[in-house]
Formats: sequence, C-alpha cells, structure tokens
Amino acid sequence: MSTPKQDTDQDTDTVRGLRGLEDSSSSVRLRAALAAGTAPDPRFIGKLIERCAIEPEFHVREMLTWALTRHPASMTVPGLVDELRSERAQARSQALHTLSKIGDRQAWPAITRALLTDADDEVARSAWRAAVVLVPDGEEAGLAGVLVTQLGRGERETRLSLSRALIALGEVIMPALGAAMTAPDPRVRAHAIATERLSRDPDAGFEFAIEEAKRVVALGPTGQEE
Repeated sequence: MSTPKQDTDQDTDTVRGLRGLEDSSSSVRLRAALAAGTAPDPRFIGKLIERCAIEPEFHVREMLTWALTRHPASMTVPGLVDELRSERAQARSQALHTLSKIGDRQAWPAITRALLTDADDEVARSAWRAAVVLVPDGEEAGLAGVLVTQLGRGERETRLSLSRALIALGEVIMPALGAAMTAPDPRVRAHAIATERLSRDPDAGFEFAIEEAKRVVALGPTGQEE
C-alpha cells in the first residue's frame, strides 16, 4: 500500500509529465512522451491524444503514438475514435495511425468511407493503412471496392501507399482491380495496372511498375499509340 508521500510524489511526477508534453523544446516533449509510455498511467491518455493533434515534430508524434500503444486499448481506442471526427487533419491522421498500431478491431466501424476518401492525402493514406490492419475477415472485398475508387490519386507517395494497401488485402482485390484497368481515366488505368504487376512481382519496384503501366496505357488495347 502506498504512503501519502508516495502518492504526492506520483502526483508531482504526473503534473511534471503533462507539462513536459507541452514544453517549447521538442527534446523535452520527446522525453515526456517516452516517460509516459515507459510507465503507463491512464491520466496521461487524454493529453497524449490531444498532443497528437497539434505536435509539429514527426519523431515526437511517433513517440506519442508509441506511448498510447503502451496503455490498455479499452482506454485509448474510444478517445482516438472521437478524434476521427475532428476538423483538424492532423488529429484524424494521427489517430488513424495510432489505431493501426494498436490493432484493435473494435475500431473498425469508425474507419468510414469518408475517411478512406478524405480530401487530405495524409489522412487518406493513414486510413488505408489502418483499414488493412483492422478489416474483419470476410469484409476485404468491400474494402477493396472503396480503395480502388482512389486509384490515380495524388503524387508518387500517395499512389504507392494505395498500391501497398490493396496488395496487402490479397487476391480479393483482383475483380475490382481488373475493372479499374479498363477505366476511362488513363491515370486510373496506369495505377491499376502498376498495382496488379507489383502484386505479382513485389521486387520489381513501384517506379518500374508505373512506367511500364504508362507504356501499356499509351499503346492502348490495340497496341498502337493512342
């Protein structure tokens, strides 16, 4: 049983830790997040989630996510799910990222079509990764059907993220991917073809697959330049 002094010391450490998460120095915030994960305390959860939404430094955000994964999912998942409705893109993105690391499928219903098609590329990419981790058995085809609607979107990193998410779902993607390979939009066709080739030959690399797909699209179904 703890003594009053021990309780006071713990309370002081908690207050110091919570303040550390808001310090102007990124190294202090990093140490505070590390401490919060090293000695999990439910009193930190709200502040960790809150800080994820506004933390400017990538490495600190990663430590905040790690700290949250060290707490019971039953305590962290509800708060993270609430963040998915935030108007702040970073709040949505980081909550999705953290949910993918926790891996609790109770969060699956919160991975909505709106998030999977979010206008913010970083939010969408985080949603794709989270969805692949959390999708229940038997619902992969439905998820693939939503993901293929995003083919051709964004720059290289966004397209590569989508290809990886689709490939991670396995053979179930092929019907939807096959339909996308004949889409009217040449960017969609090229991305679908590249994804299919990458799924067959992961060692080929995305750049090679996309360039080869562009050539296929340019030649058209008859083998002539369009």
